[in-house]
Amino acid sequence: MKNQKFNPLVFLASLGAGGIAVLPFVLMQYTTEHGPGLITRAQLWARQMTGLESAYYGVLEGIMILFATLHFILLGWYAVKLVKWIGSHDFNALVQDPLRNSTLMAPFITIMMTMNLFIGPIRYFAPALQENFQGMMAPAFAFWSVLFVATLLTEVYLLGISFKRGFDVNKINFGWLLHPFALGMLSTVGSGIAAMAKNPTIAHHAAFLTMIAFSMGLFLLVVKLVMIFKSHFEKDGLSEKYFLPSFLIVIPNITLFAITAFRLGHYLEHHMGMHLDWYFYIVIGVAFAFEVWYMLFGLSLLYRYFKQHHFREYFVAQWGLICPFVAFVVLGAFAFKNVLPSAVLYAIFVVTTVATVVFYLELLYKHIKCQQKNHGGICA
Repeated sequence: MKNQKFNPLVFLASLGAGGIAVLPFVLMQYTTEHGPGLITRAQLWARQMTGLESAYYGVLEGIMILFATLHFILLGWYAVKLVKWIGSHDFNALVQDPLRNSTLMAPFITIMMTMNLFIGPIRYFAPALQENFQGMMAPAFAFWSVLFVATLLTEVYLLGISFKRGFDVNKINFGWLLHPFALGMLSTVGSGIAAMAKNPTIAHHAAFLTMIAFSMGLFLLVVKLVMIFKSHFEKDGLSEKYFLPSFLIVIPNITLFAITAFRLGHYLEHHMGMHLDWYFYIVIGVAFAFEVWYMLFGLSLLYRYFKQHHFREYFVAQWGLICPFVAFVVLGAFAFKNVLPSAVLYAIFVVTTVATVVFYLELLYKHIKCQQKNHGGICA
C-alpha cells in the first residue's frame, strides 16, 4: 500500500462541498433579518414568509444538508487514503519538490473547513449547539490550536525546502497560492473564535495566534503573487490547461484574509471597546471590489479553457474552480450587509450559487466516472 499513488488535491472535492454547504448559511446570516448572533433555523422560520420564500429557504437548507454530508463522506474517504500514502516514495518526492508540494496543504484547508461547518450549518440545525455555543469555544480553540501548530510547522518546513533546494521560478503557477490559502483559512477560523468567544482568555489567545498566521499568510500571498505574475508575463501565452483552473485561487485568498481582518475588528469591539464601522466598510468594500474585477478578468482568460477542455475531460486540478465561486458569494454576502444592500447583487449571488452547485455535481460525476474507469485508482 505504501507504493500507491495519491494526489492530495482530491481533498478539494471535500473542501468544495463544505464551502457550498456554508453558502446558504452565510446568505441567510447577512441578507435576512433575524435575532442577535448567528442565525438559527428557529429564527428564520419564525419570520412571516410567502410560499415562494418558504420554498426558497427550504432549498437552501437542503443544499446545506446535502453538501455537508458530502463533505464528511469525502473527507473521511480521502483521509484514509492519505494516511496509507504518507511515507511512500511518491509522498517523499512530493514533499521535496517546491513546485508541487503546495498540494500538501489541501488536507489542512479541508479540515479547517470542517470547523466552519460546525459554526455555521451544523449549529444552524442543532439547538443543543446553539444553547451551548460558548461552551464549544474552549474545545474549538484547543482543536484549532493543534491545527495551528501543525499548519505553521508544515508551512515553515516547506518554505525551508524552497530556500534550500531552489527551483525554476518560471515554472510556478497559481496553485502555489495554496500556501497562503491554508494560512488564510487558519486565520479565518481563529479570528472567528476570537470574535465570538466571551471568555477573554480564549479570545486574546486566539486573536494573537491568528495574527501570526495572518501576517505570514499575507506576506506569502503578496510575495507569491508578484513572482507568479512576473513568471506569467515572461511566458508566451497562458499556462498549460492543467494549471489554468488555479488562476482564480486568488479570490478565496482575498476572501479569507478580508474576513479575518473583519473578525479581528469585531474582536477589538467586543474586548477592547472600540467602534469600527468605518473599518468594516473599507475592509469588506475594497476586498469585494477587487474580487469583482478579478473574477471578470479571470473568467475572460479561462473562456477558451472552458470551451475546449473543461467539459470534455477530467483532471483533479479542476476542483480548484469551486472555491473561487464559493468565496466570491461569501464575501459578497458580507458586502451586502456592510457596504451595498442591493437586490441586483443578491440576484447575482443566487445565480452564482446555483451555477456552483451544478458545476460541483458535474465535476463529481466526472470524478466518479474516472474512478470507475481506473478501478478506484488515481485520477490525476
